[in-house]
Amino acid sequence: MSRKRRGAFSPMSLAFLDVMSCGFGAVVLIFLILDHQISEQQQSTVTDTSAEVRLLEEEIRVGEENLVRARNILAEVDFEMVEAQGMADRIQDEINNFLDQLAALENTVASEESLERLRADIQSLEEELLRLQASAVEQTGTSARAFVGEGDRQYLTGMFLGGNRVLILVDTSASMLDETLVNILRTRNMSEDNKRSAEKWQRAVRTVEWISSQMPVASQYQVYGFNTGVTPAIAGTEGSWLEVADRDQLNATMESVRQFVPANGTNLAEVFQAAAQLSPPPDNIYLITDGLPTLSEVRSNDTLVTPAKRLELFEDAVEYLPNRVPVNVILLPLEGDPSATAAYWQLAQMTKGSFLSPARDWP
Repeated sequence: MSRKRRGAFSPMSLAFLDVMSCGFGAVVLIFLILDHQISEQQQSTVTDTSAEVRLLEEEIRVGEENLVRARNILAEVDFEMVEAQGMADRIQDEINNFLDQLAALENTVASEESLERLRADIQSLEEELLRLQASAVEQTGTSARAFVGEGDRQYLTGMFLGGNRVLILVDTSASMLDETLVNILRTRNMSEDNKRSAEKWQRAVRTVEWISSQMPVASQYQVYGFNTGVTPAIAGTEGSWLEVADRDQLNATMESVRQFVPANGTNLAEVFQAAAQLSPPPDNIYLITDGLPTLSEVRSNDTLVTPAKRLELFEDAVEYLPNRVPVNVILLPLEGDPSATAAYWQLAQMTKGSFLSPARDWP
């Protein structure tokens, strides 16, 4: 007998292999198509990103060029301001010298012609001094310093941004460390650097800088920090006015404000007394605070100051304010002092000043 074959040829086996081969080929084709599309999308994305990067780099380059140009212009203006200030000082010295000579001549038998000549010289020098002051205002505008904040937002505050003698009173008590009592207690036990960098206190510092940037160049100013006592920003200048035109001193004043460390309670009566002792008196006051006072001139053994007592201390302090001087109040938020807003708003209305409870991103 012949041996049987182990496997016989079957048409069904060939058909199955064909189906499997076609299916595998279709899967490979789909994979290649999808991979090609993904590659094109990635390449397109990379191209778009590169274009955005080039655009940003161009904006940065233009911005740096504008910054350099602005710094050069500022340097030129500063140099011209220094020259004008020096010339104004020399002219003022000459005016004083001529006035002394005029007084001496008037007490002698000098001729009327000599007196008239001196009077004419004095008038000429005074006109030149006024011209230099007007030139300084024209070069720098009415603002003494530049203030740059975040964004280009301009706020309508309704404040009178002027005056010949501007007094800035900034609260440096412990409550300026934060809005909530719990965080105030926590921050109060931290280092001085942490206290200075507290967000709420930094808002107060920026507010002082904003006010300083709005002061007219030809005006005078003074900055007092107050808590349990009163501290001038520039040591040894209490009771006197500083010149806005002295830019170096103004910058030093702002740097001293940054070095204040919020601590202790709030004695509003003492700082209002210090304001009243300035001679000549201020014609515009800015009060930066966050609540009603907690201390008075009279020592007390009370450990708890009730809201009613704080309102009473506020009313007593207002009595020390100089007469007919507008008080512009900038009230920062504080937990647990609901009467402060109404009290300070009434103070601003009574003195014909303004009241501002600023947004968190102001100034």
